[in-house]
Amino acid sequence: MIRFPLMGRLTALAFVLLTTVSAAAQPAGRLYDQEEIGELLYSARQPLDEIPEVEWTAWVLQHETNNSIFARADLYKWAGDGDQTLGKDRLAMVQFMNRVYLNDLRIGDTLVVPSHLGLDPRAYAPFPRYYEGARDFDKLFVIHKGVQAWAAYENGELERWGLVNTGAVDSRTPAGRYNFNWKELDRVSTLSPPGERWRMRWVFNFHHERGIHVHQYRMPIGQPASHGCVRLITQDAQWIYDWADGWRTTAGTASDGLPSANGRVLEQGTTVLVLGDGEEPVSGPPARFDWANGEPSLRVVDLPSDPYSVPPGTPQQEMFDRKRQREAASTS
Repeated sequence: MIRFPLMGRLTALAFVLLTTVSAAAQPAGRLYDQEEIGELLYSARQPLDEIPEVEWTAWVLQHETNNSIFARADLYKWAGDGDQTLGKDRLAMVQFMNRVYLNDLRIGDTLVVPSHLGLDPRAYAPFPRYYEGARDFDKLFVIHKGVQAWAAYENGELERWGLVNTGAVDSRTPAGRYNFNWKELDRVSTLSPPGERWRMRWVFNFHHERGIHVHQYRMPIGQPASHGCVRLITQDAQWIYDWADGWRTTAGTASDGLPSANGRVLEQGTTVLVLGDGEEPVSGPPARFDWANGEPSLRVVDLPSDPYSVPPGTPQQEMFDRKRQREAASTS
């Protein structure tokens, strides 16, 4: 365990604050700064096979005076190669990864330092970089309620990932296998109270019967908060809106919005897996690290070996499952 600032250069993903920081560092009611997170999340890009593996080391924030201000100053100097202002800017990703503000750090808070700095954000994802079970899917979208995060795969390779707020305790987002259906750029929630307009942007539906979508909305830091939908930051919602494929029905395509639901489904959209049922964090953000013998390791979710083994979420998936089974039987 390192107890003195390390030397070296810290860039945008330089290190990650363990989620066991003091309760005072995580006051309720804070919201993600979506613009800032978007800038960080989309700032770096490398070929997936060139991203090095990352190992993690624990580091305790402290100072000989036992003063948190001096300890943070040392932290900023280290991150900025002696320049406190530059160092604080470089530490912005700490807030993205850990839902805290740097000014809230206190003596004794434990940090987790990666072996490689400033990499493509996929290096620090709570999802595996390669998903063998999804090799035959041109696109696959995963929502994991336990880590409150999403991942997009293309032919089994992690394309992007980000944060979510899934349904709160009294309105859990249902687990299961779905498909993206229709989409709308701007929609007012049907759950809006009288006199209010809960505006959702970049809406992509995946459970038509219950009206459950992914969409942009304000996001409380680190825990389930919605009425069943899946909240995203602005840039993630925009990216998914353009990236994912929606259904094709006898009444139109996904881009036709809700009216396309008036027809029979001819072709399904991108497969969506909602996983982690019962693993939702109850108080505070989900743990990002596992610990063994005093050493941290990034918590990476286990994905099902076969996406089709995830139970179908609606009659649409049941119908197309039967169709695939018939087609498989006819060619065997």
